[in-house]
Amino acid sequence: MKIEWNHCFRLGVSVFLLYLCILYWNDAVGFVITLLGAAAPLWIGCVIAYLLNILMSFYERHYFVKSNHSAAIKSRRPVCMAAAFLTLIAVIALILRLVVPQLSSCIQLIFATLPDTLAALTSGLESLNILPETVAHTLSAVDWQSKTVQFLQVLTSGFGNVMDVVIRTISTVFSGFVTALLSTIFAIYLLIGKETLRRQCNRLMKRYLKPRWYDKTIDLLSVLNDCFHRYIVGQCTEAVILGLLCIAGMLLLRLPYAAMIGALVGFTALIPVAGAYLGAGVGAFMILTVSPVKAVIFLIFIVVLQQLEGNLIYPRVVGSSLGLPAIWVLAAVTVGGGMMGVFGMLLSVPLAAAAYRLLREDIHKPSGAA
Repeated sequence: MKIEWNHCFRLGVSVFLLYLCILYWNDAVGFVITLLGAAAPLWIGCVIAYLLNILMSFYERHYFVKSNHSAAIKSRRPVCMAAAFLTLIAVIALILRLVVPQLSSCIQLIFATLPDTLAALTSGLESLNILPETVAHTLSAVDWQSKTVQFLQVLTSGFGNVMDVVIRTISTVFSGFVTALLSTIFAIYLLIGKETLRRQCNRLMKRYLKPRWYDKTIDLLSVLNDCFHRYIVGQCTEAVILGLLCIAGMLLLRLPYAAMIGALVGFTALIPVAGAYLGAGVGAFMILTVSPVKAVIFLIFIVVLQQLEGNLIYPRVVGSSLGLPAIWVLAAVTVGGGMMGVFGMLLSVPLAAAAYRLLREDIHKPSGAA
């Protein structure tokens, strides 16, 4: 057997690099984490660009598509990009406009009525003789108004002195603003030159990958892109449907905070299957400040609506758009949420759809095909 020194050299370098990784594993992991953290604006920019590209591509398909005028062609990309940004900002502003004011007033109402509510609860328990006499006497002697004020003072003092709070707040806001600005600028560059970037990536892969691996990589990326695109569109559609159904049902049942809770439930429904329960919990707590009976009615309504959404709307809207059977949609959400929480829920469905499609194509491929 002829020994080629080129192969021996590659093997020696690979073994040496593996030895260094094992010996300095903690340092290597720390370096990678630091590098990824420093590149956070770039990763966030890629996510923003991918999401906005869905809206921008939609607008580009309807922006003077039959016109060959140079002004229409030159203005298509910037106009559609600006429309995508404005659409995203308008949606976020609408959700905040519906949620924040009523949520703030509800919190103020809670702290204003909390002392009287606790006092009434204590009196009710004492009249029912549920609590021991000593405990009931102790609770009835408590000044709940002063206790609530003390609780708020402890809560606010836990944040430290005013100067530390101001410094930390300014630092956090400034850091977040810089990250958001850099991410947005990077996303704009990606959207403007997405065709050029695609050509450059294709040239690199053609240069350094064998033809067979190049074809497999292109096919994999195409399937992943299609699955994520369909998933995002389907998930947003499902969230809008659920939010509108929640608003309509609450209006029919004459429950308070219908628009605010519907918007909150629709927004949290972007988290697959279990997200709507988070918004429903906040909504039930808000309605409880108005009427406990209406809060119970809302909980019954949201359970019925969630069952309808989980078994009919979600598997058909999201599952059918991905070509993934309903049972595998639910299985992917369960496994992904158990492994990585909310982030795993968001990624598990499109990844499962991509794996399902690739496996199906491979199974149905003729046995003689490469």
